[in-house]
Amino acid sequence: MIISASYKTDIPAFYGEWFINRLKIGYCRIINPYNKNVHKISLKREDASGFVFWTKNLGPFMNKLGIVKQLGYPFIIQYTIHGYPRALESSVISADRSIKYIKYVAAEYGSRTIVWRYDPIIFSSITPKEFHIKNFKTIAERLDGFTDEVVLSFAQIYKKTLHNMNYASQLLGFTWNDPEDRIKLDLAEELSEIASLYNIKLTMCSQRQFLSSAISDARCIDANRLSDVAGYRIRGKLKGNRPDCGCYESIDIGDYDTCPHGCIYCYAVSNRKLAQRRYKEHDPNSEFLITPKFNFTASDDQDRDATRQTTLFNDD
Repeated sequence: MIISASYKTDIPAFYGEWFINRLKIGYCRIINPYNKNVHKISLKREDASGFVFWTKNLGPFMNKLGIVKQLGYPFIIQYTIHGYPRALESSVISADRSIKYIKYVAAEYGSRTIVWRYDPIIFSSITPKEFHIKNFKTIAERLDGFTDEVVLSFAQIYKKTLHNMNYASQLLGFTWNDPEDRIKLDLAEELSEIASLYNIKLTMCSQRQFLSSAISDARCIDANRLSDVAGYRIRGKLKGNRPDCGCYESIDIGDYDTCPHGCIYCYAVSNRKLAQRRYKEHDPNSEFLITPKFNFTASDDQDRDATRQTTLFNDD
């Protein structure tokens, strides 16, 4: 099974020590946030066919990638680089630093290891269409030869996202909007043309209304790419975690409300103060990313298949 680490939080940036500890021990436990069931997830080499890491700051994890490699696990890195203003991303490192990390990883582990993410796209008074075109081109040009794919999506305004966006815009003095699909598709096609100039294929994450002859479905969890990195066939079946998701089946080992990056558009953080507190209270030696407040025994573990039903895109 492919392990996702994690689209619910930034494990490489904030929880790398915990991840390596659990990898060496051979398992971790996660809690379904909706029914509180406990799941034991095997990380043994014979059970975990590879990892997909999701991050906006690979710096703290750079020296740990070698450990993952030495232990025999192939991996892919889904690396988000926006270069957004601080009003939208208060604690994310600069695009310059992230690009340097990508170049190092591509040189060390191969360019197929890296997928650039430019998502979600936010339309606002500080990031209008013109901003995205210029910003995207600048990043794409610098990543020429270091990645062959960029994943795009447009912000989906769930209830928690709406609350956070409205609060931040009033506090920080900008406006935002969610334009009609025609405007989004026009931008996507323009960005696709720019990406192609730098040998980068643009794909769309879970928004098939924006696919075209030049834009294909993203497979953020991709058994084929992971196979290329590994040098041998990694089997998997297409089984996305929400409508229009083109991913292969995986198990995610992250937790909601644990990433302190402070991105106001984040789907996985509804309460930034809670995320900061959980990060501070995190125990890298725990079986759990965030140690639960309730007691449990090993007999409380549920079949790991049940974890595949949990997704960060529930509208709550």
